[in-house]
Amino acid sequence: MARTSHRPARTHRMQVPPNSDLTLGMVCVDKSVPGRCTWRMRADERFANPAGIMQGGFLGAFADSAMGAAAVTFVAGRKVFAANAEMKISFLGPVPAGAALECTAEVVSGGARVAFVEASIVARSGGGNGGGVEAGDLPAPEERLVARASSTYLFRDRA
Repeated sequence: MARTSHRPARTHRMQVPPNSDLTLGMVCVDKSVPGRCTWRMRADERFANPAGIMQGGFLGAFADSAMGAAAVTFVAGRKVFAANAEMKISFLGPVPAGAALECTAEVVSGGARVAFVEASIVARSGGGNGGGVEAGDLPAPEERLVARASSTYLFRDRA
């Protein structure tokens, strides 16, 4: 059986951020440490199931973007494509529409050709200062770990 290549075309222009990140509202807020990234997004009601809970695939896409960015920053100084070879995600709790999400991803091991990355997604809800209420009168925002993910990324140099 012939082996096919899934490499991007040589004339392919990189779009940063990619359309998927723009559609989901993902934003990278910290990539100051090579191999570590923090991303944020709001759990948009457009991506909720009929019960008002975020669909797992959107949390998976969020984790994948954060882990892919962590993998790319791990090879500081090289221009690479990072291809996701496999990914696993465990959902630890429901995410209601409107929750503020933060994903921190970190390379736990890697080299010149591969990186093993893990991520945690935390949901924040409640708290805040709305309606003129004194800040001291509001409960602290609730923070919960809602998902853990891991992935293997393969590097290929790009021109």
